[in-house]
Amino acid sequence: MHPAACPQPHTTVTVVIFTVAADALRVFLSRRPPDPNAPYPATPCLPDDFINMERDATLHDCALRILREKAGAATPYLEQLGSWGSATRDPRGWTVAHAYFALLPPPPDAAAWAEADAACTQPLAFDHNDILRAALSRLRGKVEYTSLPAFLLAEPFTLPQLQRTYETVLRRPLDKSAFRKRTLDAGLLIEDGMMNSSGFGRNAMGYRLRQRDSAICFPRPFQVRE
Repeated sequence: MHPAACPQPHTTVTVVIFTVAADALRVFLSRRPPDPNAPYPATPCLPDDFINMERDATLHDCALRILREKAGAATPYLEQLGSWGSATRDPRGWTVAHAYFALLPPPPDAAAWAEADAACTQPLAFDHNDILRAALSRLRGKVEYTSLPAFLLAEPFTLPQLQRTYETVLRRPLDKSAFRKRTLDAGLLIEDGMMNSSGFGRNAMGYRLRQRDSAICFPRPFQVRE
């Protein structure tokens, strides 16, 4: 059968956008239109959109457009998460959602974003609870052995700030000396001069990521603080 003769499902892209602010991992939530004839009217949701074949050359391009248009942001890190599709996830018909997750340094309004774990427990539109839980699991699993949390910080940052970001995402403390050694030995950071890290006049070395096109992997997971 020719492809043109086959019924086509609606295709969307959904983006889970994380940041760390006010000592919490947070996620950006949008809201469905209030139109009572639309699915899930006025319900919180992850930012998503149908693919625009005239503007989106790839799924990645669509995800970047959603970041710009719905969250007003660009991201230093964007990763494809997976696909969700069925005849029942959207009452308008068969749909496929290609999901991504993005990491951002905290924007000015980040404290108003939802705490990620709390957002998992509130009803979201479509199957966005499943997508959010999958994104959280992927992020926390990869944080154990990669440099991903550095993408959640504005540069330059200090090692204490980076460790605190790891601990916030993982929800557990890390051994300070082991963290410092593992991070510096991995060669993922470039020194960027001294900066005030505490607000009390004490300075610490500021760092930038050496590699920003992908995360660097560590040979072993981080240790819990003793």
